[in-house]
Amino acid sequence: MPQPVFRQVKNAFSNLNPRAVREAADRPVSIAIVAASAESLGRMETYLAPLHLSPDRRAQSVRMLQRGGSGCDVEIYESSLLRPARAFSFDPEAPDDCVRRILRAREDLMLPLARNLYPFRKQAVHRIIRSCAKENALFCLATALPDVLPGIISIPWAAGEFGSDAAFLTMNQMRMAFSLAAASDRPVGYREQKGEIASLVAGAFGWRALARELIGKVPFGGGLIPKAAIAYAGTVAVGVSLERLYRLGYGFTREERRAVYEEAYLNGRQLAEMLLAGLRKPRAKSEPPMLYRAG
Repeated sequence: MPQPVFRQVKNAFSNLNPRAVREAADRPVSIAIVAASAESLGRMETYLAPLHLSPDRRAQSVRMLQRGGSGCDVEIYESSLLRPARAFSFDPEAPDDCVRRILRAREDLMLPLARNLYPFRKQAVHRIIRSCAKENALFCLATALPDVLPGIISIPWAAGEFGSDAAFLTMNQMRMAFSLAAASDRPVGYREQKGEIASLVAGAFGWRALARELIGKVPFGGGLIPKAAIAYAGTVAVGVSLERLYRLGYGFTREERRAVYEEAYLNGRQLAEMLLAGLRKPRAKSEPPMLYRAG
């Protein structure tokens, strides 16, 4: 990696705070479960704290659940019951729908819920990866449209100026790695994740070689959209590889990573087209059309 960019990546890491991620994941959360019968309560409890967990891990999950409780962070009612407006409905035939609604409404609780309650983990991890990949695609688009950046894009956790896209993208992927580790009930921090950090820094440019090869084979042409799609695909590839590492103990093979990357590139291109249209639309209402500089 060129020394100037290496310094930018190093400086970017100084803006990250794994302690804040740990504190968010360790936030105490209480969940009230309400059902019409003890049998239904047992089914809800077994879904939220599956029997395949280790005894200690399951006991920790069960302690978060309060049968018939009130005043908890989250209230879950069996679908056959009337419930308060702030409570969530649990359908035993489609329990994952309840998880999706909770994560959508209580994003602030995503990390502790995923860390402590197994059914929340898969969907939380998916949301983390997609959110980070979308941010990276949007960053590449917005930095190529400098007049749009201040008014359209807002990434409050990003501090300072980035001399290259690679510095920002690598920092954001590291932030994703912290969040994925926290959601997967793994240790969080620079020392605890030194292997992942080394892999991210080493891969900051390596995955771009694959991107250039892919673009040469797919008739999309150069310019803004492929650049954002590359950022999206690279982030997704990193994210799903980390997810497998934390879940199973090993990542993807080179062939599997390539397949994931190519699929993510196609999805990233579609997303980039929509994001670019959104960036341009506000200006089109008030100003005459203009040419945008491609990145």
